Amino acid sequence: MDGADSISEPERLFEDLVRSVHGCAPIEVLETACRYGEHIGLSGITVHLVDLQQRLLIPLTGGEPLDIDTTVAGDAYRSETLRLVDGGDEELGLWLPLRDGADRMGVVYVTAPSLDGPTLHRCQSLASLLALVITSKRAYSDTYVRHTRARSVQLRTEMLRAFLPPRTLGTARGVSTAVLEPAYELGGDAFDHSITEDILHAVILDAMGHDLVSGLTASVAMAGARGARRNGADLAELTDNVDRALTAWLPERFCTAVFATLDLSTGEFSWVNRAHPTPLLLRNGRLLENALERPPELPLGVGGDLDAGPCTVHRTQLEPGDRILLYTDGVTEAHDREGRMFGLERFADFIIRATASDEPAPETLRRLIHAIHDHQRGSFTDDATIMLLEWNPDGGATPRVEGC
Repeated sequence: MDGADSISEPERLFEDLVRSVHGCAPIEVLETACRYGEHIGLSGITVHLVDLQQRLLIPLTGGEPLDIDTTVAGDAYRSETLRLVDGGDEELGLWLPLRDGADRMGVVYVTAPSLDGPTLHRCQSLASLLALVITSKRAYSDTYVRHTRARSVQLRTEMLRAFLPPRTLGTARGVSTAVLEPAYELGGDAFDHSITEDILHAVILDAMGHDLVSGLTASVAMAGARGARRNGADLAELTDNVDRALTAWLPERFCTAVFATLDLSTGEFSWVNRAHPTPLLLRNGRLLENALERPPELPLGVGGDLDAGPCTVHRTQLEPGDRILLYTDGVTEAHDREGRMFGLERFADFIIRATASDEPAPETLRRLIHAIHDHQRGSFTDDATIMLLEWNPDGGATPRVEGC
């Protein structure tokens, strides 16, 4: 028997969809998906992408944005689970998270007269395919970017955002997630993360000033770190590479930073601190005060003795479930109109409470950065960046389907 003859009609249609979407324009992807949906019994498919500040879900084909904090669609996004609802006209509606790996991109909404097990499985496969295709196409098309911005960004912000990776990445054993405000008016904060085999790499930067050159300083530092990492440099060599780049090309500027790695197989956390706020360690629902306190070194680019030898790499052994917080001083020093700081205690307490509620790490940071935003009524005097690293060697859970 010919192998092609043994493929079911829905499988053949999905293969046709996979082949066809690569040649589609950004919006045509959804139109092609809708045609596939009709063949498997769906009456409608819509895609909503999350906006830059993770407050709204924006429909790709027009319509009103949906609030993430108050809608069922937002609940599916926040919890990273499926949500089954009444779709109207005697139909069922299903909200599915739209994710590129661990990175939350938005949600997909499908309607159908009925949703049995096989159809539900095909909907999940369709959402996965749409996420992959949107991710590949947004690398060279501005269509999706324009849908996720509520207003124009400044020049220095555009430059920095071109360098930033996805907000979240990871595997079943570990995740790194980050948020950054003010979303449309960045100055000199930046973050970077990557996975090489079993090693999770993380960088957080805070460049001096809040102007175009600050953004350039952070961009050069990120490029220096990535170049060294991709050439196989260890943490000390990577830090030295960034230091040399800033000293050579931007001698009047400096930045603080933490460069870190997390071995996902063993749980060893290693880091270099260049005059940056000390990383925080949370374990079993509490902050281990001063657990990662080590003497910091000079900021990057201050023109110190580059031949004095390698910088100090610190190491500690994590336990399963541990979380590491990296942040810039714009987080704890955010102040309201009365001058009251957000503070380290409130910062750590927020994370601890979120950990106790067992919500996904990206959702914890989304709510936290909004709390900081609201604390100072959106009037940021400095960038605020937070990274959260989480080690779970036993892996994660399978998504649930819940009715509302």
